[in-house]
Amino acid sequence: MAKLYFRYGAMGSSKSANILMVRYNYEERGQYAVLLKPRTDNRDGEHEIQSRIGLAAPAEYVDDFMKKISELWDTREAEYLYHGKKVNAILVDEAQFLSPEEVDTLSDIVDFYEIPVLCYGLRTDFLNHLFPGSRRLMEIADVIEEVPTVCWCGKRAQCNTRYSNGKIVREGAQIMLGSNESYVALCRTQVAKRIANVLFTHGRI
Repeated sequence: MAKLYFRYGAMGSSKSANILMVRYNYEERGQYAVLLKPRTDNRDGEHEIQSRIGLAAPAEYVDDFMKKISELWDTREAEYLYHGKKVNAILVDEAQFLSPEEVDTLSDIVDFYEIPVLCYGLRTDFLNHLFPGSRRLMEIADVIEEVPTVCWCGKRAQCNTRYSNGKIVREGAQIMLGSNESYVALCRTQVAKRIANVLFTHGRI
């Protein structure tokens, strides 16, 4: 039975490497997994997903894929083709950037076409607020799993901490694309201590 998966983790937890390895595992078995990403994610170019460890693979935008299959697929068919190949799974990177409506459409693909959909992404932003796409996935995904990573202190890292000039940033737009130059994964304790130190330094506590 097909399921909707949400595999989340803090920045630096090798989510992109994970999704590329899952794709490879499907290919090794002669199966086709469609690799997708939201249009917001253009850090690696328009049609590619890259990991920090050097893995890369071509990908398509989620909205383009949905438009194409809406014209091609019929629920009465026995199997569903894309680029002339039977689709065995759909893999979505940077799923936090999905709209709630796109998440619902992915859920429909699972329910009506019996194709598993695996979404990888962040759960929360730099203020520990859920992204809209992640919120919807947390609400309706059949399976929710964490891709763990650790803070420099050894605890579980859960905060996608934005920084600039060596200081934690607590204001700004929810979406700001970046990597190690702008974000670091920390545990909640380390974030709290750093914020408290700034407040103490400026006489606010």
